[in-house]
Amino acid sequence: MMKRKSISAGKASLVLVLCQMISALDVPLDSKLLEELLQPPTITQQSPKDYIVDPRENIVIQCEAKGKPPPSFSWTRNGTHFDIDKDAQVTMKPNSGTLVINIMNGGKAEAYEGVYQCTARNERGAAISNNIVIRPSRSPLWTKEKLEPNQVREGDSLVLHCRPPVGLPPPIIFWMDNAFQRLPQSERVSQGLNGDLYFSNVQPEDTREDYICYARFNHTQTIQQKQPISVKVFSTKPVTERQPILLTPTGSTSTKVELRGNVLLLECIAAGLPTPVIRWIKEGGELPANRTFFENFKKTLKILDVSEADSGNYKCIARNILGSAHHVISVTVKAAPYWITAPRNLVLSPGEDGTLICRANGNPKPNISWLVNGVPIAIAPEDPSRKVDGDTIIFSHVQERSSAVYQCNASNEYGYLLANAFVNVLAEPPRILTPANKMYQVIADSPALLDCAYFGSPKPEIEWFKGVKGSILRGNEYVFHDNGTLEIPVAQKDSTGTYTCVARNELGKIQNEVHLEVKDPTMIIKQPEYKVIQRYGQVSFECIIKHDSTLFATVIWLKDNEELPDDERFLVGKDNLTIMNVTDKDDGTYTCIVNTTLDSVSASAVLTVVAAPPTPAIIYARPNPPFDLELTGQLERSVELSWIPGDENNSPITTFVIEYEDGLHEPGVWHYQTEVPGTQTTIQLKLSPYVNYSFRVIAVNEIGRSQPSEPSEQYLTKSANPDENPSNVQGIGSEPDNLVITWESLTGFQSNGPGLQYKVSWRQKDVDDEWTSVIVANVSKYIVSGTPTFVPYEIKVQALNDLGYAPEPSEVIGHSGEDLPMVAPGNVQVHVVNSTLAKVHWDPVPLKSVRGHLQGYKVYYWKVQSLSRRSRRHVEKKILTFRGNKTFGMLPGLEPYSSYKLNVRVVNGKGEGPASPDKVFKTPEGVPSSPSFLKITNPTLDSLTLEWGSPTHPNGVLISYILKFQPINNTHELGPLVEIRIPANESSLILKNLNYSTRYKFYFNAQTSVGSGSQITEEAVTVMDEAGILHPAVGAGKAMASRQVDIATQGWFIGLMCAVALLILILLIVCFIRRNKGGKYPVKEKEDAHADPEIQPMKEDDGTFGEYSDAEDHKPLKKGSRTPSDRTVKKEDSDDSLVDYGEGVNGQFNEDGSFIGQYSGKKEKEPAEGNESSEAPSPVNAMNSFV
Repeated sequence: MMKRKSISAGKASLVLVLCQMISALDVPLDSKLLEELLQPPTITQQSPKDYIVDPRENIVIQCEAKGKPPPSFSWTRNGTHFDIDKDAQVTMKPNSGTLVINIMNGGKAEAYEGVYQCTARNERGAAISNNIVIRPSRSPLWTKEKLEPNQVREGDSLVLHCRPPVGLPPPIIFWMDNAFQRLPQSERVSQGLNGDLYFSNVQPEDTREDYICYARFNHTQTIQQKQPISVKVFSTKPVTERQPILLTPTGSTSTKVELRGNVLLLECIAAGLPTPVIRWIKEGGELPANRTFFENFKKTLKILDVSEADSGNYKCIARNILGSAHHVISVTVKAAPYWITAPRNLVLSPGEDGTLICRANGNPKPNISWLVNGVPIAIAPEDPSRKVDGDTIIFSHVQERSSAVYQCNASNEYGYLLANAFVNVLAEPPRILTPANKMYQVIADSPALLDCAYFGSPKPEIEWFKGVKGSILRGNEYVFHDNGTLEIPVAQKDSTGTYTCVARNELGKIQNEVHLEVKDPTMIIKQPEYKVIQRYGQVSFECIIKHDSTLFATVIWLKDNEELPDDERFLVGKDNLTIMNVTDKDDGTYTCIVNTTLDSVSASAVLTVVAAPPTPAIIYARPNPPFDLELTGQLERSVELSWIPGDENNSPITTFVIEYEDGLHEPGVWHYQTEVPGTQTTIQLKLSPYVNYSFRVIAVNEIGRSQPSEPSEQYLTKSANPDENPSNVQGIGSEPDNLVITWESLTGFQSNGPGLQYKVSWRQKDVDDEWTSVIVANVSKYIVSGTPTFVPYEIKVQALNDLGYAPEPSEVIGHSGEDLPMVAPGNVQVHVVNSTLAKVHWDPVPLKSVRGHLQGYKVYYWKVQSLSRRSRRHVEKKILTFRGNKTFGMLPGLEPYSSYKLNVRVVNGKGEGPASPDKVFKTPEGVPSSPSFLKITNPTLDSLTLEWGSPTHPNGVLISYILKFQPINNTHELGPLVEIRIPANESSLILKNLNYSTRYKFYFNAQTSVGSGSQITEEAVTVMDEAGILHPAVGAGKAMASRQVDIATQGWFIGLMCAVALLILILLIVCFIRRNKGGKYPVKEKEDAHADPEIQPMKEDDGTFGEYSDAEDHKPLKKGSRTPSDRTVKKEDSDDSLVDYGEGVNGQFNEDGSFIGQYSGKKEKEPAEGNESSEAPSPVNAMNSFV
């Protein structure tokens, strides 16, 4: 807030006006905003001060007011409280102060005559209405009177008096006859302002008995009639002529007082024969033009809207051939009070200053008195922020309790003025009224206006940013309007994007995003061309366009600026217009108009229809360059340039373009100066000082531009003071103790003279300091050292040269350099939302301690340890940044059941401030991760051994493991699900009572008090029997495997042995027969001979077997998953291996891949060749060989 200074009385009024302009806030007319803001009452509608009512109808005294909260209403009558509840005839409209007095149901209007005043009141103050004087209208009857007939000699004057009854308001008078026809009036016979009927001289035709005066009372819509008056004119010969005498006004002089703004009516009616003619003059002056009118055959002078200047002597002169008569009316114009400056509502912020000014004039000068909330200010409660100084109330350092409604009363003997003006002290954070995410679309190279309507108290500062993390927009390429609108004067394609408007005051900050799309301009890349076509031929005009792909373009063709004829000969295509069978009436100008929602372009061409044979084609070309350029009338700031046009080349020159070269500062570079119509060959050019000008001219026709003319002679203008100051002046500190002032230097063209320098001035804002100035050379930066840290400075940069200074520059506000914040945020609180999310709160640091532009807050947080393992690990700190003055934030991605620490730091443009004390918080338990592994080992006929590892992330205290499993049959269908709960301290389990040779699927997960974690799944198979448990053989680099044969359960083992004995016997017989025949019996031949469809050959690529079936029950064995030697079940293994099912494999393969091994209970090496055993085969071996 600026310090108060003593000021002289002569300057007081100016300062007060400026104060009012600066301090008062403008409240936008936004309905939603107005509904939310507290506001003292304002009278919006009231009855007139002098209110004449119809005594036959209900009396309605209006009083409407607005405010927030809605005001309540009360009334006074003749200065005392009017209790409407005690009068059954009086009601007040709901939500209104308007009174309705019921006259039509028994009330009498005369009983309610008086002076009424309405008061509208809410918690912010009270507004009062004018004094409303209620008077019922009156239309009394004419009094009975006996009227004698008027006998008048011809040529004499006559006055018929009306004398209407006194009514309220006064009646309108007119004269009629018995047939209700208005009596004719003329220069001789006319009605005066008082209603009397004047005859300058009577004539025999004036004789009649029905001169009737009527009085019309408009309020009651009644007409009263006077008794008819009789006039009889008698003749005397000869008739005597008389010079004029005035019938009204009488005497030689009179006076008249009229009020300012009213209509002045002056009347002179004269008698005489012949009938006199009236003329009006103003002594010592002229009758006011445009406001003076003559009525009633010039007998009445009417001047509208009189003012004090219309006071003076007005003379009327009545003249006929015999002489004249005159009368002087001395007019004095008085004035009821009228406003010079009516008090205006003030909306202030706490701590601000303001003024209410009430200035009125009148004749005599009115007396000014103040009231507050309807009470004279002298007896109103004291307000230390208020000081009354005559017609001005000065407010200093207002608070919210200073809100009130003030009344200014200006009165003199002719009337009064009463005005309400409230002082509304609001403390409101910023609000942005422009809808969020509003989309703006403009054409490239055209202006873009992005709205940011706002309100706040104190008045917010508005900043614009581009993009989510863009820097503040500055520079000449943007225009920042006081209403918050951002203007991009020349929008380019790279201007497309999201723009953020930020409004901030000391109570908060708010931002809003709008979007700008810059579209490519619509162009006609191939325009229609001039055509000469032979009659009855065919012609086509092209109009090929290019437009933004996101816009829809429409093409319209016009002929001579009107719609095309409704004729099928006109064919409109996508890119052309074709006219078939051309006739003479098709001659004209054809225009192609391209419209989009954002722009419109057009191009025209002329069609000339000629008779056959066609005339030779005319050659059209660009014009030849102008020549013979001449400079005349050289002055300091102007010169006249003339030239001679070159040949037009059959296309009229439409424009001449004038360019200039500055040989002193930019030799060889030509700049656009201006252009003139093609019919003009001279122009007066405005020049700048200290420039060595040369000019050239370019001619333009419809075909194109000519070559430039030869340059004119050079003309060096005289030096002068600079006309402008540097632009884009900024002040931004680079160090805590400096202020870097930068600006855009003037060009040599702008310097206006030699010795261009800059006067750089600065002073600290809001401190009563003098300006510090330094003059620097033609540079664009100056560094002020030794400044306080981050304080505002007023800065101005003024250009000067050897001849003097540029005009006084405008001031800009900059800031000295920032330093690191001094204070850490306090009162850091953490609220744990769930096991992975927490919310942190902190108190904002004082703005003074930020020592820079507040950018936001950073929250550092890190995991100290897991509560389930109690082991520390490397600390990895995480950082979250919260922009602006935000005082809370969410911390996602936390690990359950862990101890964390965090601290908060404030950030400005320089860096981070000190950290707040570390805050410790713990996350609750969560569900665990899946067990680290699951191994299934030691398969037997009816059991499997499970081993597992604890979860990598227990996320709490484990209470148990959940094991679920179910069998899988041959068709991959799942059997019943079994669930087992295992204590958390176990790491293995032997699962018994399983089915032999059965595949099982296992689901395994861990559990905390919160719930179960994700599960791990595995599959495993129980073996066929103990003999079928195979182990991998150790051979010469090959994995050896044995055939897998289905074995029955032990319950029928005896029956099986009998069957084996029988098979051995048959086998011995067969072998004996074959041996006697000398043949060999390899296993592969045996397989070929017994081509059982259920026996599949061995896969040569991986040494696995297909499915085999038992010769007796033909039950296929389901392929089991291949299990590694360590018995760990892996999900990706799917092929079968006999090694998974048992140990003691002893077998080999022939070269053709045939299996020649045998099942055996001991490990014996077979001979390399032959198929005969040196010992008798065991029953099992014999069975395997047979199969």
